[in-house]
Amino acid sequence: MADQHSTLRARRRAQTQQLIQGHAVRLFAERGYDATTVNDVAEAAGVSPMTVYRHFPTKEDLVLADQHGRLVAERVVAAPAADLPLVHRIGGALIGSAAALTGDDRGRAFLLTRLRLMISTPALRAKHLDNQYALQQAIIDALGEEAADPETAFHARAAASACLAALHTALVRWAEDDGRSDLPGLIAKALAAVFGESPLSPGDVAGR
Repeated sequence: MADQHSTLRARRRAQTQQLIQGHAVRLFAERGYDATTVNDVAEAAGVSPMTVYRHFPTKEDLVLADQHGRLVAERVVAAPAADLPLVHRIGGALIGSAAALTGDDRGRAFLLTRLRLMISTPALRAKHLDNQYALQQAIIDALGEEAADPETAFHARAAASACLAALHTALVRWAEDDGRSDLPGLIAKALAAVFGESPLSPGDVAGR
């Protein structure tokens, strides 16, 4: 019974976060990031400002917070470690999570709006670097014992950092193209530019 209550609370928390962030991103896009206050977001979402801050400690988090790190980490863990080099596993996870995030029109439009805000808003561009570090750490944590000692952790961080730099380049290109390009395909191309070959093609991860 306790587990059921915990699961229900987690689901309600996720729904509240999604509701608040959806209104925040919409208002930022319509009115401008600087011109929209947290109180405006709270009013639009039908919650108190305190509730907004409980779920999103800073205004920047209203745009930057996402499930990307969790999706990538899950896919890294699911990849067969014995069969694939680490950069292939990380690259495939990035491509696969991008395919999941852009798999429907609503998700694609939401991600595109968030990216435009990140690119056009100085405060968000600076904060985005923290998110990149957090995603890198999520990947390292997902590797568990594979990155337990300092030497393997160093190699894992280098691989993750290179893959994430390619991801960032692909995301910027996708936003500049107004989302008309295939994002997983752009990520694969960016990874191929870094490593000389694509860690995984979008077709390889489509069925995952």
